[in-house]
Amino acid sequence: MDVANGVERGTTERVLTLLGLLQQRQVWTGPELAERLGVTPRTVRRDVERLRTLGYPVHAGQGVGGGYRLGPGQELPPLLLDDEEAIATAVSLLVGAGGAGGAGGGAVAGAGDAALRALTKLDQVLPTRLRHEVRALSGSVESFGGGRTPVDPEVLMTLARACRDEVEAGFDYPSGNEVRRRRVEPYRLVASDRRWYLLAYDLDRDDWRSFRVDRMTEVSARTWRFCPREAPDAATYVQEGVASRVYPHQARFLVHASADTVRAQIPASAAVVRQRGSERCEVLSGAASLDALLMHVLLLGHDFEVLDPPELGRRCRALAEKLLSAGASISPLPDIRES
Repeated sequence: MDVANGVERGTTERVLTLLGLLQQRQVWTGPELAERLGVTPRTVRRDVERLRTLGYPVHAGQGVGGGYRLGPGQELPPLLLDDEEAIATAVSLLVGAGGAGGAGGGAVAGAGDAALRALTKLDQVLPTRLRHEVRALSGSVESFGGGRTPVDPEVLMTLARACRDEVEAGFDYPSGNEVRRRRVEPYRLVASDRRWYLLAYDLDRDDWRSFRVDRMTEVSARTWRFCPREAPDAATYVQEGVASRVYPHQARFLVHASADTVRAQIPASAAVVRQRGSERCEVLSGAASLDALLMHVLLLGHDFEVLDPPELGRRCRALAEKLLSAGASISPLPDIRES
């Protein structure tokens, strides 16, 4: 049994080494691979078949310039990275997830969110001996320009691990004029066009809350695991909170234009736009005053109706009377004719 296990481990290690070689360059000849692996060309052919069975499209060409080549598949197969490649990939993902602006500030839609998901997967298998090198290199990378508010990549990773492992997290967070310790069950990290947010169940307030990651300090994950609750849609919950719930006044409008047209005019962080037929949409937004809400929708340039709240409709009529009165007081321009 021990001999059999030893043979199996040797075969597995050799096949993984073969996969790593095929990912390093375009074409390998059979004799080249046999020499690198220390086996016969016949063993190379058997190992190539093993890779094909696992879903790797290994092509074999004949004649001059022929050899074994790893081709594109229907799905993305696992990649084998050496130490330098793993460090470079992790640093790039950290910068992309951190959103320091420029290349890392969300120039590609969803890039920061995708970078964090990939980084979480890489973090699960990254050897401990490489972690300090990744942190040191990521700290030396900066960028310029606008984009998402920068956050500490280590904080993002701590929260991402807590979401992945379903363990409680804690952090200090400003509330009014003081900073309080919050205990949460983290559910999802959500990236907007400007900031990172954490959707979590607040254990002290017994309800769902969204938190700005850039406002968190002393972030830590506990070992206490929790059973996930039925949660709201993370992106929708955070967007509605950012666009309306954080303001003292919220309103809903029926805008006579398609949702795509209005979304192109309003940032996702400023309003929630829902399709209502092909030529109309509902806009949910918030502001410091009712007048500011009306001004923002009016400047879109489309016909609209106030759905909620009722006092906003009354404010519309009051402002309309003021505008009519202001226009009526202007004297008409003299009729200038050529003499």
